[in-house]
Amino acid sequence: MKQDILSLVDNKNVGTIELNESIFGLEVRADILHRVVNWQLARLQTGNHKTKGRSEVALTPAKPFKQKGSGNARQGSRKGTQFRKGGIVFGPVVRDQSHDLTKKFRKLGLKTALSAKAKEGNLVIVDEAKLSAPKTKDLKTKLDACGLKNCLFIDGKEVDVNFALASRNLEGVDVLPTIGANVYDILRKDKLVLTKDAVACLEERLKW
Repeated sequence: MKQDILSLVDNKNVGTIELNESIFGLEVRADILHRVVNWQLARLQTGNHKTKGRSEVALTPAKPFKQKGSGNARQGSRKGTQFRKGGIVFGPVVRDQSHDLTKKFRKLGLKTALSAKAKEGNLVIVDEAKLSAPKTKDLKTKLDACGLKNCLFIDGKEVDVNFALASRNLEGVDVLPTIGANVYDILRKDKLVLTKDAVACLEERLKW
């Protein structure tokens, strides 16, 4: 499939590129995207929420009062869950929220996300994402001219330093190298912008 190449400098087409159908032309399946996004978000959870049980609270294990004669219900310890500052019953504990997903399925998810953007018409190919100086104002002017506001830029193996610095203060604009391309970040942005180097690197990464 052919795609026009856009120049960020003057907002004009500077050629075309042939995209691999097996990467950018797959059927869009919501179930695959859903599973991969869930896998990504599960890995991001720290799982360090914790409450203290009866064995962990810093209270005396002695009886609060004698067993009989006080008129109160019998109690064995101040650590009981019914007392103020006592232990918590079935509270959250530190645990790993992540789960396994095969590398083959993760690759399929990334291909499906790229294909989804292509079929929606929200895939933009640019010749390069580079700036001579890290000036946010200059970059914003270029992006506004191209109609790019809420977008994800994916460059080649490395991101241009000036471009990355200039984009940090732009709300809705994210920049990643090819190795950082992932389903969640692609789907949460309106536009996906790939450089020619990014296309080559993605096709090399996802060819199998």
